[in-house]
This record gives sequence, structure tokens and C-alpha cells, in this order.
Amino acid sequence: MNARVLALDIGTKTIGIAVSDPLGWFARPVRTIRRASWAADLEALGQVLQELAVNQLIVGLPLGNNGEMTQQAEYSRKAAEKIQATFPEVSITFVDESLSTQEGYSSLRATGMKRKKRKEVIDQQAAVIFLQEYLDERRRQAPHG
Repeated sequence: MNARVLALDIGTKTIGIAVSDPLGWFARPVRTIRRASWAADLEALGQVLQELAVNQLIVGLPLGNNGEMTQQAEYSRKAAEKIQATFPEVSITFVDESLSTQEGYSSLRATGMKRKKRKEVIDQQAAVIFLQEYLDERRRQAPHG
């Protein structure tokens, strides 16, 4: 059995979190951490890591149109370095999540969810989208036996 994978959509105000099932097939939303301080953010993240027994993180980088690092992508990368320093047992993989927030808004709007509720869960939904893409790609590349 594979370990769960946790995805983080790191912003300056929130961190959206999604997790895979234990087999690594499906992504689901977990929660949104409202950013307070690095100490509080890392403590909240540590609780999620422990609760879900996660040892792999996927961190979304909102890259530019040509794949270049944007200011927000650089912020997310530096935040991931702080996370790695705090939780050295966790491996971190970066993925391009440049369209995940727009896709998340579209999918939430399609469900008829009210705007206020969409704003509360959009970061989780973005994390679900890029985690699911990562899981699907990993499965496609896995040797079939």
C-alpha cells in the first residue's frame, strides 16, 4: 500500500490542503489553513501531516505563461523550504498549478455553490486539482505488471 500524498496550495493568506487516498488514486479536500504566523502555520500543518500519516508533499507553483517563476511561485518555493526544514522526513515535489485556481472556481461554480462558500474552499479545490493531475500522471508513468 502506498502512503498518502498531501498537496499544498500556498498563498500569502491561506494554505489549501488536499490529500490522496492511501492507494494514490483520488484526491480530496482536507482544509484551509488561515495564515497567522509561520509558527502557527507550521504547527497546523504538522497536525495534518501526523493525522493523515503523510510523508510526501506536492507543492503547487503558479508558473507564468512560459513556465517562468512568478513572484507567487517564488513565495511558494521559499515557503516549501521552511516546511522542509521543519519536517525533514517529508519529501517535497513541485508541480505547475498555474491554472488550478481558475479550474477550481469553474468546477465550484458549476455545482451552484454560493460565492462566499467558494471563496472559503477555493484553495482546497485548487490543491485537489493539481494533486489529482499529479496522481494521474504518476499512474500513467508507472510500470504495468
